[in-house]
Amino acid sequence: MTDATALPADERTRDSRARRNVAVLVAAQAILGAQLPMNFIMGGLAGMTLAPTPLLATLPISLIVFGSMTTAPWISPLMQARGRRFGFVLGALAGAGGAALAATGLLLGSFALFLAGAFLSGIFMSTLGFYRFAATDTAPEAFRPKAIGYVMAGGLLSALLGPQLVKATAEATALPFVASYLAIVLLNLAGLWLFFLLDIPTPAKPAHDAPRGRTRAELLRSPPILVSILCAMVAYALMNLVMTSTPLAVVGCGFATGTAADVVSAHVVAMYLPSFFTGHLIARFGTTRIVSVGLLLLAGAGLVALSGTALANFYGALVLLGLGWNFGFIGATAMLTANHAPHERGSVQGLNDAMVFGLVTVASLSSGGLMGSAADAVSGWAAVNAAMVPFLALAGGALIWLRMRRPT
Repeated sequence: MTDATALPADERTRDSRARRNVAVLVAAQAILGAQLPMNFIMGGLAGMTLAPTPLLATLPISLIVFGSMTTAPWISPLMQARGRRFGFVLGALAGAGGAALAATGLLLGSFALFLAGAFLSGIFMSTLGFYRFAATDTAPEAFRPKAIGYVMAGGLLSALLGPQLVKATAEATALPFVASYLAIVLLNLAGLWLFFLLDIPTPAKPAHDAPRGRTRAELLRSPPILVSILCAMVAYALMNLVMTSTPLAVVGCGFATGTAADVVSAHVVAMYLPSFFTGHLIARFGTTRIVSVGLLLLAGAGLVALSGTALANFYGALVLLGLGWNFGFIGATAMLTANHAPHERGSVQGLNDAMVFGLVTVASLSSGGLMGSAADAVSGWAAVNAAMVPFLALAGGALIWLRMRRPT
């Protein structure tokens, strides 16, 4: 780590600002991010009670991801124009509104209202994804991978807090999960005040003669950008594919809802705990090596899941899944941030997250379909994990192609 006292005064100021912003975003990731595992634990189980058919049980989770996908293309340019704080506060308010609608849908027995709440929650999920990018806005180039990793590490507390809140509140009311969604409302309203501590200047409007940046088509023709987006898509989508079905599979195999929450909690811990050192590993070994390790860990998760449905298999598969997501997704994010100019930030980051959550939407829908159409939970779980294979092959092939062009 750089000794801040050895830096010139202006660099010390920039370094202090960057570290303060990272600290705020870590806290936001920890507190506001707790609603993400809560939504994923409850979405399928609550959906099962409201949906007209088991095939639609995971549709609420798909709507969350779809909401995130459709938000990214406009929220990123909006933050480019109005600032990060504006976008993040808007996301927290959407998260609170979505949880309130979900609770109302449960009380009224309305699947439509529950789905509307899920879509609003997706707006929050989209803005949560931009915390990692915001950490790099004021950070020196050498600090950027570490800044991304530290912010993602804030999810470790959310991994512990979210599932425990579900366990504490799920049965607190006559209708299960109503109190849990009200807890999400409170998390959003309490956490949004953190964003007023951010010190990230709103980008100045470009002059008429300023560089306009590449179009989205031109960005996608850049091999590092194309491969980074593809690997981020695969890492996030496969994580979501398996995690979405996990509560249904765990409960379907005879375990309690609380046990499903514990398995998801272990998974989310594995997602975020390595973030304390992932940035350091990227700085030392390069992005393609770290992303490659992530894909291998995801493959290992599938193999463990396919080898049995004992509780140890669920824990082992979900822990490997979380580790694979961490290395794959953070590595791909670092690769992306290193290959575009500051004035291209709004376009490329919005494009990235729209494409990532587009595939994640497909994955979450497929997850419910594979589980719902199977003869039993065991065969459904096997189908979900087998579906990882072609996507891992695609991302692995893309990394090999990029590595042959230029080592990174």
